[in-house]
Amino acid sequence: MSKASASLPDKPGPQSGQRARPGLYGRSKGKTLSPKQKSLIQDFLPTLGLPEGEIDPRAIWSDADQIWVEIGMGGGEHFVAQAAANPDQQLIGFEPFQNGMAKTLNTVERRGVRNVSLTMGDARLTLSRFVAGSVDRIFILYPDPWPKRRHWKRRLIQPGFVQEVSRLCRVGAEVRFVSDIAHYQQAALWQFLQNPDFVWTAESCADWQTAPNDHTTTKYEQKAFREKRTPAYLHFEKRAV
Repeated sequence: MSKASASLPDKPGPQSGQRARPGLYGRSKGKTLSPKQKSLIQDFLPTLGLPEGEIDPRAIWSDADQIWVEIGMGGGEHFVAQAAANPDQQLIGFEPFQNGMAKTLNTVERRGVRNVSLTMGDARLTLSRFVAGSVDRIFILYPDPWPKRRHWKRRLIQPGFVQEVSRLCRVGAEVRFVSDIAHYQQAALWQFLQNPDFVWTAESCADWQTAPNDHTTTKYEQKAFREKRTPAYLHFEKRAV
């Protein structure tokens, strides 16, 4: 493409033609939680949850300028930094692993961040209850790449999921996808470009090779740099069709 020199992959047939299965994740538990972490999960997390039934974020947080969602927060470094730096936005975070959620909750409590809502589990199940056009920005940072070909069907970025992202986003909303795995970078780019609702906003190589100014580096990203893996920062905009 003329606007950016990253070449598109050959159409990834084994991935693009298969429906995403419910299970995207391996085990949900890691190291044993400390008493403090258990308390955060049991007592603090429910106070930050979402309601049952249909969810209209703009009605729930009518004072927020925008609704931002992060899918897969890891330890919450990026999520909490965004919330703290943007108090006028409401941030909704999803994390399937209890150790990551415990870390996020600890940071939220310690920093006194108030403009957040958190859910532990598969984001797709809750997002399916959001009303259409209710989200202004979605962050998908370093999702599990499932590197073995036979596991590609477990990747988050599938045609059906991209269409669901389109349903969630208002016109003009931004989707930020980051990965340090070359094939997943190419596959995700392909999937978004195949959907007519999205446009890739890159105008030069620097636009996808360089993190945005408001990006917060996570521990995982630091590890990628140490291991000489190069992230791609792919930004897409929901357009009127």
